[in-house]
Amino acid sequence: MLVGLTINNVVLIEKLELAFATGLTVLTGETGAGKSILLDALGLALGARAESSLVRSGASQASVIAEFHLPKGHAALALLDEQGIEQDENLILRRQLGSDGRSRAFVNDQPVSVGFLKTLGEHLIEIEGQFETHGLLDPATHRDLLDGFGGHRRDVEKVAEAHRAWRAADTALSDAQAVLDKARLDEDFLRHAVAELELAAPLADEETKLAMERQLLLSGAQVIEAVNAAHQDLAGDRGADRALIAAERRLQRLGDKLGEALSGELAAISGSLERAGVELRDAIAGIQNLQSSLDADPARLERVEERLHLLRDLARKHRVRADTLPDLLADLSARLQLIDGKSGDIAGLSAKAAETRKAYLAAAGILTQARQKAAKELDVAVAKELAPLKLEKARFVTRIEALPDSQLGEMGVDRIAFEVATNPGAEPGPIQRIASGGELARFMLALKVSLSRAQPVPTLVFDEVDAGIGGATAAAVGERLKRLADQLQVLVITHSPQVAALGAQHWRVEKKATKGITSTNVATLTNEARREEIARMLSGATISDEARAAADKLLKGAA
Repeated sequence: MLVGLTINNVVLIEKLELAFATGLTVLTGETGAGKSILLDALGLALGARAESSLVRSGASQASVIAEFHLPKGHAALALLDEQGIEQDENLILRRQLGSDGRSRAFVNDQPVSVGFLKTLGEHLIEIEGQFETHGLLDPATHRDLLDGFGGHRRDVEKVAEAHRAWRAADTALSDAQAVLDKARLDEDFLRHAVAELELAAPLADEETKLAMERQLLLSGAQVIEAVNAAHQDLAGDRGADRALIAAERRLQRLGDKLGEALSGELAAISGSLERAGVELRDAIAGIQNLQSSLDADPARLERVEERLHLLRDLARKHRVRADTLPDLLADLSARLQLIDGKSGDIAGLSAKAAETRKAYLAAAGILTQARQKAAKELDVAVAKELAPLKLEKARFVTRIEALPDSQLGEMGVDRIAFEVATNPGAEPGPIQRIASGGELARFMLALKVSLSRAQPVPTLVFDEVDAGIGGATAAAVGERLKRLADQLQVLVITHSPQVAALGAQHWRVEKKATKGITSTNVATLTNEARREEIARMLSGATISDEARAAADKLLKGAA
C-alpha cells in the first residue's frame, strides 16, 4: 500500500507531505483547488510522462517521492530482484523533473530508467479515470484478472509447464531438422561418391605399388633380357651353377691326396662351396619365378594403367591423394550413416513434440473450461452491481475466444476480453468504446468490486467516479467504494457528499493566495471540519443549518 507522498514544487504545490492509511481515503475540494495536481504528482512518481509545465513557477526543479509498504511475495519485489535493486522495509520511488523538462528516476535511491519506473508503478497503483488506458481498460489484463477471480493459479501453472515442455521438444525437433536439412544438401553427392568409391574399392598404398609395377612393365623387354641373361650367367652351360659344381668335385678328388694337416681346411672350403651352392640355387629359382611373372600375362600393363587412371581420376575429383582414397571412403560412409541415423532421431523427436503438444492442449482445455465457468460467475456478479449504479439497462459479458496456433502460449489458448452493451439489443463491445465517461467510471467500479479478490494491485485511485450522479446512485457508488476498501487501499477524488461521508480518512484540497502567490495545500479533516466540508458539498458556498443536519445524517449513516 501507499504509505507516504512528498511533493515539492509541482504546479501550485510548494511543499506537501501526506501520510496514507488503509481503507477508504476521500479527497474533496472546490473545483480548481488542485485535486488533479495531486494525481499528476503521483503519476510522476509512477513513471508517467514528465513535462516542464509541471515544475512550479520560479523553481528550478520539481520532485515527488512515493513510499510503499509491500507484503512478501508481491510482484514488484521480483522486479527489484531482476534489476539488482536493494530491498528495504519500504519501497521508495523518487522522480526529479527539471525546468528544462529533463527528469531522473530512482528506486530505493538507485537510479533507474523511467520505463522501469513505469513498469514498477503499474504493480503498485492503478488509477481509474475517464481518460486512463491501462488497468481494466487494457484487454491484456483481462485474462489474468479472470484467472485471479476464478482461482486458476494451479491450472495456469500446469499449462505453463506443459507449454514449456512442448516448446522445448519443438525446438529440439527444429534444431535437429535444420542439421539434417543441411546435411541432406550433400546427401545425393554422398550417396553417389560412396557408391563410386565402393565400386572402385581402393586399397591402402595401392597407387604406389601399381606405379612401381607399371614402371617395371614399361621397361619389360630390357628387364626380360637382363633377367634371362642373369639366368644364363647363373644356370647356363657355362654358368656359375655348373662352375660351382665342378669346383666342388675337383676338391673332393683331392681328399685322399692331402695330408691330415690340410684336410680340415679342405672341409671348410667344401662347406663354403656347399652353402654358396644353396644360395645360388635359391637365386636361380627366384630369377625363374621372375621370368614366369614377366611372361605370364602380356596384357598386364594395360590393366595396371587402367587401374592407375581410375584411382588418380577419383583422387583429382575429390581433391585428395590417391593413397588416401580408402580413408575418404570411410569418412563419406560415416557421414552418410549419420544422415540415416538423424532421420531416425527426427522420427523420435517428432513423436515427442506431438506428445507434448497434446499434453499442453489437454491442460489448456481444462483451463479453458475453468475460465468459462468463472466467466459466467463474473458476468452474474457484475450484473448485480450495475442496477444500483444506474446501469440497469447495461449488460456485461466476458468474451472467451480461441487463439490462433501462432499465439498459443504459457497462459493457454484463450483470448479474454471484458465487453459491455449499454443499450438493450446492442452488441457488446470494448468497455472504453461503448461506455460514456460517467458510465465508464461506474462500470470500472462495478468490475473492481466484483474482481476485488483477484486485484493484483494493492492501491486503487478513482478520479471522480461519481461525476454526474447524485442521490441513491451516489450512495450506491460510495457503498461499493467502502466495500472495496475493506480489501484494498482506495483513494477517491469526489464531489459527492454521500461518498465523502464514507471515508475513513478525509482530506480537503485547498487553494490559497498569499502575497500574490497561489499555492495548493491539503488539510486533514476530522469531526467538525469534516461536517462543514460535507455540508458545503451539499449546499454550496453558503452553508445552511439544513445542510449541516444532512451532513450529520450522512456521517451517522456511514459510521
